[in-house]
Amino acid sequence: MAWRADLKLDYTLESQRTVVRYLHQGPLRILQSLYPEGDQICHNVLVHPPGGLVGGDTLDIQVTVAEGAHGLVSTPSATRFYKSGGHPALQQVVAHLADNAKLEWLPLEAIAYNDCEASNRAIFNLAPSAELITWDVTALGLPSSDMAFTQGHFQQHIEIPGVWLERGNIRGEDTRWLNSPLGLAGGKCLASLVFASGSAIDSDRTTQALEAAREVIESHPLRLQAGITCVHPQVIVLRVMSPLVEPTMDLLKKVWAVWRHTLWALPSTPPRIWSV
Repeated sequence: MAWRADLKLDYTLESQRTVVRYLHQGPLRILQSLYPEGDQICHNVLVHPPGGLVGGDTLDIQVTVAEGAHGLVSTPSATRFYKSGGHPALQQVVAHLADNAKLEWLPLEAIAYNDCEASNRAIFNLAPSAELITWDVTALGLPSSDMAFTQGHFQQHIEIPGVWLERGNIRGEDTRWLNSPLGLAGGKCLASLVFASGSAIDSDRTTQALEAAREVIESHPLRLQAGITCVHPQVIVLRVMSPLVEPTMDLLKKVWAVWRHTLWALPSTPPRIWSV
């Protein structure tokens, strides 16, 4: 039987404190709000008790961040898209950020199990002075457990409407693309880290963000498998491929930390769940 779960998150700024109200239906929740950085930034952990999606399952997450509010959302574990029997599974996040709002959407990786039929979508609507840091991490199978992704279909979709769209269609049977030096070159983990604004980013900030990230990349073991660019006046993207999730996440977290400091003058205060 297919499962559907819906979650609506509404971040608002009240008396200089970001608070979140939520409405859920089905097995999808957020845990208690935490404030490790003070009242202005609300940290939440998104949990899906079933632990994964099979054919026909849908997770629909709607997020609004009101003017001046700042929310940070992560997850305690990977999102797993299991063998689907030919029926599609969908996880979708649609966020709307008002002026002067900030959102950090930082889930752990999505794992495409062999013979899944899955779509992982994230759409972010930004008002002119809103800003976003997010990442998307896709793991193809479980190579360390000898569970390769050799058949099935996984679609990865990140969008800022009218500004930027990144969509990847990965088929397990397409060995030429998966293994070619012009494709994934045998990489089993691919990821993007994004900083985006609702209007053009000041050129000095762009330069600072690029230089800070490149300094991290140059000292990292994945320096030859990662690159960063300003793909649009409103979007800066770091992309990386590697054989495993762990080094990829390590690089993303380090660049996230320096971007927080460089772009927002904030310390690198990681979500508590990352150290559990």
